[in-house]
Amino acid sequence: MVAGAKRRELKDAQRRQQRDGQRLRQEDGVSRAALVWNQLILPQWDATKSTCCTRDLWWAGLPPSVRGRVWSLAIGNELNVTAELYEIFLSRAQEKWSVAESQADGEKPTASADLRIYLRLTWTCPPADGASGLELISQDVSRTFRSLCVFQKDGPYHSLLQSILGAYVCFRPDVGYVQGMSSIAAMLILNTDEVEAFISFSNLINRPCQLAFCRVDRQRMLRYFVAFQEFVQEVLPRLFLHFQSLGLTPDLYLMDWILTLYCKPLPLDVACRVWDVFFRDGEEFLFRTALGILRLYRDVLLHMDLVSIAQFLSRLPDEELLSDRLFSCISATPMLSRNRTWSQVLSSCRAERSLS
Repeated sequence: MVAGAKRRELKDAQRRQQRDGQRLRQEDGVSRAALVWNQLILPQWDATKSTCCTRDLWWAGLPPSVRGRVWSLAIGNELNVTAELYEIFLSRAQEKWSVAESQADGEKPTASADLRIYLRLTWTCPPADGASGLELISQDVSRTFRSLCVFQKDGPYHSLLQSILGAYVCFRPDVGYVQGMSSIAAMLILNTDEVEAFISFSNLINRPCQLAFCRVDRQRMLRYFVAFQEFVQEVLPRLFLHFQSLGLTPDLYLMDWILTLYCKPLPLDVACRVWDVFFRDGEEFLFRTALGILRLYRDVLLHMDLVSIAQFLSRLPDEELLSDRLFSCISATPMLSRNRTWSQVLSSCRAERSLS
């Protein structure tokens, strides 16, 4: 027994030593990559962003020290949002919050009011704009990245996240606010400063895919779901048949994945790496990531029922080396269906086609 305990202790020590060595190698790799980004790529961004060397480094994940700057450059600012514009709409949001607070003084919330708030937070309801959007933001901010404890009330980033979302609702009342937006804004806040976060957030939501999901544009979303379903059938035929037998359609899990840009189902570090390559490759990578996730957990999902799958896919397990394993699956999953690319399949889809 003593000898067995010693052997186990020795194996544990060896595993710890291997993990420590791997961590040191990773940290050294990140430092060297940061040097390349800062000295060679970023100073000549337009000329270097599409080179093979840059794309390879990008795929491996951006160093945290340059991530915010690269994201901002990759997202761009087609809307020409400025710091002055942000201040104008932030002031409007603060005025509306002030009025709402004064009107709410002394009022007692009712069960029916709570129910209405809950219903508006579900994806089947349209996005909220104006005063209702600001009300939902106040409720939603404290739910964002709870494990970090920085966006909750009295947390260092609570008011900042609320400010950016409130300013956005006043800036784009045609889009409004829907649950899930807070995660996107929070991720930008963690990597950029306040004004840059608002600029990037506004332009990111304005992309066609994000706009369709944030506006809950059912026809456009259905096109994405139908196109994705075709790739699942092509790449993962057994899983496709299993999902079909259970009545599990892509909208039941893709909605949260795309709307939050994987902030909800994936651990934060893995979601950051997904964002890195999403900004390199565009919306196609969001659906390639979804295929990679299904491929990674295919054997597990094939033995689950509908409820278990829905619960599992809503929050994936935070496993060791998850990022590397997931990206290996993504790399092994080309976006080709019957020799057609993602954009070709998407353009051929019609909203009236059924998911069943």
